[in-house]
Amino acid sequence: MLGKMFKSLFGSSGEGQAKAASTAEAVEHEGFQIFAEPQSSGGQWQVAGRIEKQFGEETKVHRFIRADIMPGQTEAANEMIRKAKMMIDQQGDTIFD
Repeated sequence: MLGKMFKSLFGSSGEGQAKAASTAEAVEHEGFQIFAEPQSSGGQWQVAGRIEKQFGEETKVHRFIRADIMPGQTEAANEMIRKAKMMIDQQGDTIFD
């Protein structure tokens, strides 16, 4: 019982950070595909997602989770897209290195 109480107070590894289902369409930017995948975190939403680009037959993927927390899923998705576009503009294809 005491263990359950501590888990609810402090969480345990991986619990409490359920990943939101990625139902949003990809956003295209400079030949890259951006997928917003905000994660639920303590009643708020953490900025997370992935950037993909096709290189011939190979699809390269860059996943990231930011420390940014937003009150709503939509706000977190919009912030992820903004940050992903900035990363693409600054790093280009080297994002996959």
